[in-house]
Amino acid sequence: MKTIKFNKTVCGVEISLNVLDCDSDLNNEFGSEIQQADFFQIAFIKEAKGVLRLNQSEIKLKPNTAIFISKHQQHQWLLESPSPKAIFLVFQEDFLNEFFADQLFSYRLLYFYQTAYPLWLELPVTFFDNSLNQLSEISHELKQPENDSAHIIRALLYYLLMRLNRLYAKQHKIEHSVALDNLAYKFRRSLEENIRQKQRVDDYAELLSVSRVSLNQASKRQFNATASELIKQRLLFEVKNLLLYTGRTLEQIAYDLQISEPQHLSRLFKSKEGVTPTEFRNSWGKREKG
Repeated sequence: MKTIKFNKTVCGVEISLNVLDCDSDLNNEFGSEIQQADFFQIAFIKEAKGVLRLNQSEIKLKPNTAIFISKHQQHQWLLESPSPKAIFLVFQEDFLNEFFADQLFSYRLLYFYQTAYPLWLELPVTFFDNSLNQLSEISHELKQPENDSAHIIRALLYYLLMRLNRLYAKQHKIEHSVALDNLAYKFRRSLEENIRQKQRVDDYAELLSVSRVSLNQASKRQFNATASELIKQRLLFEVKNLLLYTGRTLEQIAYDLQISEPQHLSRLFKSKEGVTPTEFRNSWGKREKG
């Protein structure tokens, strides 16, 4: 698997953010090999044919869409046209959180670290065009920085990310309040960091120094799902990625996740997905051959 590192040398200012045009800046990033990156990406698709395989889904590429790729997410571009037209907003997570003085900022954005809803968004034409204009302004400030460039970039970036967040919630009918409950977002961050070692509500309650009841209430209030439901959702997401992007057996995956009984994992998978882990893996293989 190809791993892409963030390239700070191409930025005009000392921040881990960039706006890239696939025509001139991303010539080597659209190969058909499976890849992952150590940064976040939002792809604004202007013109392209084909699909993007992202985690366990296939996203059909079409104009006026935004696609959200979180760091370290496996993805594969399968293009039918040789010259896609798209603008990419890329940034590292630590930079984003520090830039907005909020260590939970990336977790407040519904489209990052998302496992329950699609990772793409169809944008109204005016919204899409306005977004490209904002990206152009950000790019200009990066390439020709002045004393106040960081402030202008911060304002443009915040506006763009939060408008995308609002539209994402509306299109997918997600009830949310962006910044009301830090406990819920700390739980979401802890899930990303610890899912391979911890799969019980009590584990996360202890980790966050709160009661099981408080954690469930915060999760339900913010994400409309109990803590247990979110843990199972994130665990299955991890299992599916391991099934699709590694050659490990279910027994080995259970070992990786510190689950003593592979049969228990298989039953959970079947109850939630409607197929066995083996059937799930085989169905993806058939799509590749097709």
